[in-house]
Amino acid sequence: MDPNVAANTSWVLISTAVVLLMTPALGLFYGGLVRRKNVLSTLMYSFCTVALISLQWVLLGYTLSFGPSESGLIGGLQHVGLEGVGLTAGPGETISPMLFMAFQMTFAIITPALISGAFVERKRFGAFVIFTTRSWAHNPTTLRRAFASEPAAASGRFDRGHRRASRRSWTTRTRRSRRSCSRSRA
Repeated sequence: MDPNVAANTSWVLISTAVVLLMTPALGLFYGGLVRRKNVLSTLMYSFCTVALISLQWVLLGYTLSFGPSESGLIGGLQHVGLEGVGLTAGPGETISPMLFMAFQMTFAIITPALISGAFVERKRFGAFVIFTTRSWAHNPTTLRRAFASEPAAASGRFDRGHRRASRRSWTTRTRRSRRSCSRSRA
């Protein structure tokens, strides 16, 4: 085995374990911010998120995020249920696809767990479960934008020109409001 592959695999494996431990730690953190009667519900939010999102990621999330795509917006269904995702690194790969899937899954888990802090003491557990299973917090389109080698990114479909226009309109609005405030003071 190549020493670089072994080093990369061990590094990503340790990172995966650390990110996975962040979810219960987040539940404990949120538990310290709420009243005593709601501590258990914050821990339930975190552990339920681990179970639900892990199942959702293995069945559909990974293939929609990283599966081969024809349109460039969302992945195909070639890896449903981790079909064809190997345990060993192939030629040109530095970590195994299964380890990469687990690493990305931990971030898919922590995302709704972070959002759960907004639900504490406000919503019932059933509403949180429905929110967690219905929302794709680890949006595949966002991942497609992060990796610019996709056909959609290469064709310019994900350009950021809209941000420049919104910045211009913000500065124009700010200047206009400053002028109107200075006129009203005079």
